[in-house]
Amino acid sequence: MTPSLVANGGVAAGEAVAAPVTGRVAAVYSEVQSSRIDHKLPLPSVLTKPFKVVDGPASSAAGNPDEIAKLFPNVFGQPSALLVPSDSDSALPQQKLKIGVVLSGGQAPGGHNVISGIFDYLQDRAKGSTLYGFRGGPAGIMKNKYIELNSEYIYPYRNQGGFDMICSGRDKIETPEQFKQAEETAVKLDLDGLVVIGGDDSNTNACLLAENFRGKNLKTRVIGCPKTIDGDLKCKEVPTSFGFDTACKIYAEMIGNVMIDARSTGKYYHFVRLMGRAASHITLECALQTHPNITIIGEEVQNLIAELNEILAHDVVDEGGLWKNKLTSQSLQLFDFLPEAIQEQLMLERDPHGNVQVAKIETEKMLIQMVETDLEKRRQEGSYNGQFKGQSHFFGYEGRCGLPTNFDSTYCYALGYAAGALLHSGKTGVISSVGNLAAPVEEWTVGGTALTSLMDVERRHGKFKPVIKKAMVELEGAPFKKFASLRKDWAINNRYISPGPIQFHGPASNALSHTLLLELGVQA
Repeated sequence: MTPSLVANGGVAAGEAVAAPVTGRVAAVYSEVQSSRIDHKLPLPSVLTKPFKVVDGPASSAAGNPDEIAKLFPNVFGQPSALLVPSDSDSALPQQKLKIGVVLSGGQAPGGHNVISGIFDYLQDRAKGSTLYGFRGGPAGIMKNKYIELNSEYIYPYRNQGGFDMICSGRDKIETPEQFKQAEETAVKLDLDGLVVIGGDDSNTNACLLAENFRGKNLKTRVIGCPKTIDGDLKCKEVPTSFGFDTACKIYAEMIGNVMIDARSTGKYYHFVRLMGRAASHITLECALQTHPNITIIGEEVQNLIAELNEILAHDVVDEGGLWKNKLTSQSLQLFDFLPEAIQEQLMLERDPHGNVQVAKIETEKMLIQMVETDLEKRRQEGSYNGQFKGQSHFFGYEGRCGLPTNFDSTYCYALGYAAGALLHSGKTGVISSVGNLAAPVEEWTVGGTALTSLMDVERRHGKFKPVIKKAMVELEGAPFKKFASLRKDWAINNRYISPGPIQFHGPASNALSHTLLLELGVQA
């Protein structure tokens, strides 16, 4: 949809904003979009009544705590927080807050509801407060590019997909000059707090900002929110990242459709590649929802890419192929086995994190080529005389901006509302955490988890840097074990399931992902 200009609308633009402010107009929505705007969202009961914050024990780190402590001397070791009922809100300061919010990284369904949750918390609990939306991601902070959000502007975005309320970006705040720019913006706007909505790298950046602001004695506190469809930002206190539920249901519908096509004609074999970068949570969840014949989980075949990352971080790849001598024998054998086109894609320029740009490697086409080569060999040997026609698919960007499911809508709203509560309570350097997700919403738990407790050091571009540790598919975890117990049957028998489109009403509308239910021990 082409954004329409908002006439007046009460939206204040920051000094660096030269272009007119644009936004959605609900009058041109589909019936489904319109019906979602006014969909009422329940909150955990602890957020609907007076509450207080109870601190837990001191925290450590996911790995290398001594190194993390050196890098974050001002915020390392702080306790996680839990919101509990109170007789009154007297513990909260009676003040008008000035809060900034930024969307960072790739889109994920539900981001607008996080912002709506922050805004509604300020309206409900800190009346007269101001919410600034930094435009275009972290660059908006550095350039002081923002809009002042109000109820009229936010309204058409409630329960809607996308990040176009303020847009996102992948810039980092990491150099001394960039930190200085962020400090200047925080001082200029007199910010009491900043909420960073993003994935593992973005929340690492949030922790660096919290450390920097505290080290400079600025009053601006920083809270993170767990966003990524990849599902690789989670831990015991943060059961899932938002957007995962919606994206997987969108992909599962499409996979179910091509399954029915395959069964209808008996003509094509469909090869589907899904989003996920390093982690295979999306693939695993979609497999549990649809029961394909064969599913390849990347965590079972990670070594080659890891070795290539390390080599390319230090060496210039020579045309003579001498660099291959640095591969282990197993990885070299796998590399030489791959079609030449795939070998070339594996050697592409790395992404900003120094990793193989896996999304650009057409593995679905690679597999079709490999099957064709093997079957031709068998044909020449006289052991095969059948027909094989492969159809390739990449389902990626289709899942990032869909209308969020009931779960993601509610979960995101609670995350945003909780972020407002944590800032109001004086917390910084924590990520908004909502748990007990298999229970009714009223029984969900709310708190904040120390960001440094999720951190380790990781090699990027050949150097160690602090980063929130990615949650990969655990081969000993309940979701993978469930899948592994069924895949032999799926390979031989037709067990296809077509989940159909996302439902907003009826018995399937509030279903949680198989992954989440299995990890919470609710589903066997």
